[in-house]
Amino acid sequence: MNEMPSPGKLPGPESTAGRPLPPTARNVSPIVPRSTISGRALIVVVAIMTFLASITTGAVLLVRASAAEWQSDISSEMTIQVRPAQGRDLERDVRAVVEALRVTPGILDVRAFSDQESGRLLEPWLGTGLSLNDLPVPRVIVARVAPGGAVGMSDLRERLAQVAPSASVDDHRAWIERMRTMTNATVFAGLGVLALVIMATVISVSFATRGAMAANRPIVEVLHFVGAGDRYIANRFLRHFLRLGLEGGLIGVGAAVLLFGFAESIGGWFSGTPVGDQFAALLGTFSLRPSGYLVLVAQAMLIAIITAWSSRQTLLATLADVD
Repeated sequence: MNEMPSPGKLPGPESTAGRPLPPTARNVSPIVPRSTISGRALIVVVAIMTFLASITTGAVLLVRASAAEWQSDISSEMTIQVRPAQGRDLERDVRAVVEALRVTPGILDVRAFSDQESGRLLEPWLGTGLSLNDLPVPRVIVARVAPGGAVGMSDLRERLAQVAPSASVDDHRAWIERMRTMTNATVFAGLGVLALVIMATVISVSFATRGAMAANRPIVEVLHFVGAGDRYIANRFLRHFLRLGLEGGLIGVGAAVLLFGFAESIGGWFSGTPVGDQFAALLGTFSLRPSGYLVLVAQAMLIAIITAWSSRQTLLATLADVD
């Protein structure tokens, strides 16, 4: 009978029954199997989580960009309304207001709307074909403000009240504050969704790690038997889950990029139509800047790192129970 080798004489990785292994046959199989059901399921989970996180982040970036454009457009103009008043000539008041605005420091251009243009502003609410001659329709004057220019609103209102008592000035500050509040609320909501996605990812990875530990428990016990430390084993699992996280993250961010590109193409197809113009005015063109795509890729890398880190922490806690 052949003598069984003692534990102290177990054949190492460099030989089998006294014969050395060729270099190409060493370390071919990883400690943690690459293609397992739990691994493929984790890739799907990470891909879905990354896709949802990318959609949320992209939507937040689009809203912030649209809000910044709105604020820039609104803050660069002010609107003056001159209402008809009994005993006063409306045309004379409009000319007086225009002249007062043109000599005001910080104002670049002044444009007074005609009767027909002022009436067309009411068509979305009153419809077309309505005679506005008998209605006290105010005249609208738009003044363009220099970028970064500070206009003394109190002095301007006093000056306009002297030349046209029925004139009122709107610098759109209330709209800007509402828009800023809406933007901040959208950003906070997006951060909340991202936090939930990351929490769900950590929980999913923890379960996947415990499943991988249960499936590979004999391998872990053998590694402990030959003297491998917990950190050595944890690092092998970390590389495995980092690879899975990167694969799932790239799939998820790729799907999100394709969705944003498709939405941008749809917006281009409807450009110039009433529906397309309304959506472009409210939501922008659905086009992310190159920096936005870089943010999505960086976010996918972060989710992959979180996946690897959470798996390592779960594995260390599990190894502590095994010991």
